[in-house]
Amino acid sequence: MAEKVRLGIIGVGAEGGMYAQFIDDGRVPNMEIAGICDVDESKKTLADKYGVPFYTDYKEMVDSGEVDAVVTTVPHYLHPEMGIYALDHGVHALLEKPLGVYTKQAREVIDFAQTKPDLVFGVFFNQRTNQLYKDIKAILDSGELGALRHTSWLITNWWRPQGYYNQSEWRATWGGEGGGVLVNQAPHQLDLWQWICGIPKSVFAKCQYGFKRDIAVEDEVNALVDFGNGATGTFITCTHDMFGTDRLEILCDKGRILVEDSHKLTITRLAEPEQEWSKSLGMEEVGKLFKGELDVSEVQTVEERDYGSVWGEQHCDVMKNFADAVLNGAELLAPGSDGINGVRLANAIHLSSWTGKEVDMVNFDEEAYLAELNKRIEQEGKFDTRS
Repeated sequence: MAEKVRLGIIGVGAEGGMYAQFIDDGRVPNMEIAGICDVDESKKTLADKYGVPFYTDYKEMVDSGEVDAVVTTVPHYLHPEMGIYALDHGVHALLEKPLGVYTKQAREVIDFAQTKPDLVFGVFFNQRTNQLYKDIKAILDSGELGALRHTSWLITNWWRPQGYYNQSEWRATWGGEGGGVLVNQAPHQLDLWQWICGIPKSVFAKCQYGFKRDIAVEDEVNALVDFGNGATGTFITCTHDMFGTDRLEILCDKGRILVEDSHKLTITRLAEPEQEWSKSLGMEEVGKLFKGELDVSEVQTVEERDYGSVWGEQHCDVMKNFADAVLNGAELLAPGSDGINGVRLANAIHLSSWTGKEVDMVNFDEEAYLAELNKRIEQEGKFDTRS
């Protein structure tokens, strides 16, 4: 087996160009650039810079025999079909998020990948390599904080001016991009939230479409999810808040996790479950509570950590892990099959908002979602409907 995975990059805009630079800088030592593909022929200059072949047709690059794997940094609707083609021709596939725009589409590539067990199929969830979220997941998985009660993620630091949406005809459209903040900016959080806290049973949501931007898709989202056993969660995001907030809270029976700005972690641990302590308090303690005099220091400890900024390293770590899986059979941090979870939640939030009803995520109605999506694509009149 070769010491490096020969990677073909499909689409060299901001993301694809960044990945190429990371690899060329030696930040992914088990991977090398072997080909670049883009429909824009002017991008050949980048291929020339790295001394690799240039293609305008991704199928030609896959069929060339010059690449072991591909990464797709292209409009969302294209991810599944490119992944399927690569896998069908013996090439490993690393698909950018989201895995697809709708669950039926995402399921097609997942099901196909299962027929190719010798090939590696991953999704580019680089936040899963962030030690902060890995540590939080380990704490929740260990059970030390007990059962989940409530979690909320307020993630509104995605401010995008109107010019951002005007840069291309496909952006912020139902037929070209498949949605707004849920499919473009927030997929990492939708994935992390479920990776850490579990997959919700149902969701009820209110979205605003073209609320503060001249776009057809959602730029404001408020969602309430039910995890089962009484545990609930709220997810709020938007792209019109210039000030922005990034705050994740996870409340459990024996403590709370608080994350601010994706790097400051506060873990509050209780010596016993909150409910047991509640039962033990007499009227004297209750009186002190009302006066703000109740001392809780004996029953709780507070730990604070600051993880700093790790931008860029996360992307490199995903590629290193993916290459390690190809070369040595390492376990993927973000297997492609996990990609459907975020797609399903985004779809369910849309569907709930469109219908005004709570949406079952255990038995999610893929056809109902696709029918509603196609209605909106038809109204735009710019793109073909989906099947």
